[in-house]
Amino acid sequence: MKLETTYENNNYPIIVENHAIKYLDTYIKDYDKVFLIIDDNVYHQFSEKINSLISKHHAEHIIIPAGEQSKTFAQYQQTIESLLSKQLTRNTCIIALGGGATGDFAGFIAATLLRGVGFIQVPTTILAHDSSVGGKVGINSQHGKNLIGAFYRPNAVIYDLDFLETLPYSEILSGYAEVYKHALLNGKEATTHIEHNFNTHDDLSSLKNLDDYLFKGIQTKLNIVVEDEKEKGTRKFLNLGHTFGHAVEYEHKIPHGHAVMIGILYQFIVANEILGTNYDVQHFIQYMQRLDYPLDIISQLNFDDTYRFMLLDKKNNKEGIQMVLLQDWGKPTVVHVDKATHIKAFHVLQSYIR
Repeated sequence: MKLETTYENNNYPIIVENHAIKYLDTYIKDYDKVFLIIDDNVYHQFSEKINSLISKHHAEHIIIPAGEQSKTFAQYQQTIESLLSKQLTRNTCIIALGGGATGDFAGFIAATLLRGVGFIQVPTTILAHDSSVGGKVGINSQHGKNLIGAFYRPNAVIYDLDFLETLPYSEILSGYAEVYKHALLNGKEATTHIEHNFNTHDDLSSLKNLDDYLFKGIQTKLNIVVEDEKEKGTRKFLNLGHTFGHAVEYEHKIPHGHAVMIGILYQFIVANEILGTNYDVQHFIQYMQRLDYPLDIISQLNFDDTYRFMLLDKKNNKEGIQMVLLQDWGKPTVVHVDKATHIKAFHVLQSYIR
């Protein structure tokens, strides 16, 4: 399966299939030097496959810590200084091989190295089907997640589904949150369909029909980001569940998708409160519990701490905290939410879990 962006220029392909890594040859053949930035978990799990890739393409590689711990100033400085010591030219290509955090980090390296070099995404997780598309790259600050970054398009996204076959269930849960988010943005029918397909822990762990949903999710995101690349309007809709979710993730260091699912629950409560919607929040909680999302963390949250991180969200403006809410199935809107509403919604959320 292959998609292509439809910008006015500088378009890139997104290839989604088993054994997709074979297409890498096509996209790196004209570069002077190729560097793979690799998540250490991925490297150790697929070392034979990766070493063969490195040897075949006469590439060099840098291994970084897995997950969000790689997205720091210290890791950025260490990596970029190491690269600069190689006497590179702008005809260099950085390949991100790993999950979403690796793609964010390697993309920010590519965007800032010599003011921009080649960049290819090779995502290895379900979560990265979302983050590898759309050109957002960056690292974290002590003040919050992804506050330092850029918009920098990859030259290609090569999504080899073979990497997904060994994912632990916690990683599957994390990635599924973004797949589910895309279904919510597509409406009630799409949401009912995906809930039916992945209705239990066993359904989700089997990854049945996952490639179809990944493709639909990428297509949904592409339709939005091509229209609004720099997040001035409709691209904000992709932040459904992320305002509250990022705050929980950064404060408690839980997986991104686990936090986004909690953020999705929270936005249903806020939507019911200020938009007059009538979402059955208990339905979504029971669904997430059937999939074994660890929702117990909700009872440990402290409002003041979570609200402080929400205030630092990069999507806010002078009017205050912005949230994406579903005003109806498949109809997101961006709303400023006052502190009193947040306090009420926060306590309602916790009341469901106690």
